[in-house]
Amino acid sequence: METILIGKEDYLQHFDPQDYAKTYYSLSPDSGSENTILTFCLKNLHQAFVLDGLKGDTLIDIGSGPTIYQYLSACESFREIIATDYTDQNREEMQRWLRKEPGAFDWSPVVKYACELEGDRERWLKKEEKVRRAIKQVLKCDVTQANPLAPLAVPPADCVLSVLCLEAACKDLPTYSSAVKNIGSLVKPGGHLIFVTCLGASFYMVGKNRFFAVYLEQKTVDDAVKGAGFDILWAKSEQMAYSLDVCDNRGMYALVAQKQL
Repeated sequence: METILIGKEDYLQHFDPQDYAKTYYSLSPDSGSENTILTFCLKNLHQAFVLDGLKGDTLIDIGSGPTIYQYLSACESFREIIATDYTDQNREEMQRWLRKEPGAFDWSPVVKYACELEGDRERWLKKEEKVRRAIKQVLKCDVTQANPLAPLAVPPADCVLSVLCLEAACKDLPTYSSAVKNIGSLVKPGGHLIFVTCLGASFYMVGKNRFFAVYLEQKTVDDAVKGAGFDILWAKSEQMAYSLDVCDNRGMYALVAQKQL
């Protein structure tokens, strides 16, 4: 049976940022299922940040990976974005895009789609520059720590965002519930928490490496968010799945919650 990678060292040694980005975010015609889930993420973030007008000074993104798609709507609403990830190679891959280095992943098809949601596909170059200006820091994070950004002490943020992270970073449901509390502690009272989550997954592939995912149901996520001191403002779940050779999820779930005063 194929080995399933689960530990922190596995991520440091075996997680390839370019393989990950090409598999899940290429928006190519032959990536139908992956495209459907990517557009689910983009549409719900557009709903939260643009249509609902959720805004503030600082947004912390937990478990950013090597990706920037999650900022395409948020950069219109927040003055400062702090990106975070556990692995050195993911943070470096993001920095390569921020610095416009040759060989960095090409996000332009995804950026154009996000601009289309906002009504002007042609402003994609300006959108990329706005994202680059908004990302002020790229920090290491560990969601299993009480302060995920330790040893740094960051002021509580107006919003914490986490997309497709905790289901991969947590080995079991108690760890997941603790991680939600840990990242929830980074939100100021009255601030917001935004999750986009895979439901019903047990693994996902990065290149030829199979990584563990903790099996989540909608109620598990809701209970963890409420248990961390948040009220859920809205949530949306849809039955959709990645290609089975990529990930065995059964659905996707997005929610916006507000921290109790």
